Amino acid sequence: MKQENSPRHKGEGHRQRLRDKFLQLGIEAFTDSEVIELLLTFGTPRSDCKDAARAALAHFHTLPAVLDASQQELQQIKGIGPKNIFALHFVQGVARRYLKQRITGKHYLRSAREVADYLIHSMRGLPHEVLTVIFLDASHAIITSEVVAEGTVNVNTIYPRELIKAALRVNASALVLAHNHPSGSLTPSTQDTNLTKTLYLLGSFLQITLLDHLIVGAGDKVFSFAEEGLMAAIRSQCSNILGSLG
Repeated sequence: MKQENSPRHKGEGHRQRLRDKFLQLGIEAFTDSEVIELLLTFGTPRSDCKDAARAALAHFHTLPAVLDASQQELQQIKGIGPKNIFALHFVQGVARRYLKQRITGKHYLRSAREVADYLIHSMRGLPHEVLTVIFLDASHAIITSEVVAEGTVNVNTIYPRELIKAALRVNASALVLAHNHPSGSLTPSTQDTNLTKTLYLLGSFLQITLLDHLIVGAGDKVFSFAEEGLMAAIRSQCSNILGSLG
């Protein structure tokens, strides 16, 4: 006779132990494989997802790479189907929203690490370039952020007028640009520098200050125009141009 307290299906006891471990010890007690396994079970709660989790980690090598993988890439892993993929991507979406809302209202300079975490999570692993703008008020508190362009990010593909209109719409007094390099490189291109200079000049006419331009590369690395001294050089060049105009 089946005992009343026995697991109702294969793996249920194991998954309950994982849940209990999280409640007692937190995420730090989990291996990456266990994190992936538990996420997969949200999509197929009656399936044993241990082997699929291990296979995904072996194929993509890291937890971030698994979470960043596309539907087509994940479906190549035996045991992972559309419902599992929905669970992985939904968790990613929740994390992005959480990180975005966490920085809203905070002073930009005092929240630089949190801003970097948000940008890394939202841009890391993307196969194409994305330009995000962080809008700040007069005291440099973060109002909101917005993706303003996707694809090749340069002065020819960005519509500065639309970006400035977005800044005026939220009553921003300052901006921070951020875009990713799918290659993983942190080195700014000539196009990156030209775009920064163009937007700094346009913002100056409307008393909107461009504070920084961030480049998200591989892993958790971020390049800052301001920290590397490039913003100071651009400000100097633009001051000379503005001075010659009036």
